[in-house]
Amino acid sequence: MTIEAHLATLEKKHFALEEELHAAIKRPSSEDETIADIKRRKLRIKDEIERIRSSAH
Repeated sequence: MTIEAHLATLEKKHFALEEELHAAIKRPSSEDETIADIKRRKLRIKDEIERIRSSAH
């Protein structure tokens, strides 16, 4: 897998987590722990994207 393809995959996952986060926030029954977990996963992906981009330059 090329770096560009890997980045595209990560960006899709990040976007999907963003949508999942918005849906969880809108649900009054969502637990804070669930929302925090989504945010952690999203941040991990964002950090990996940034690491790959910085090492590619």
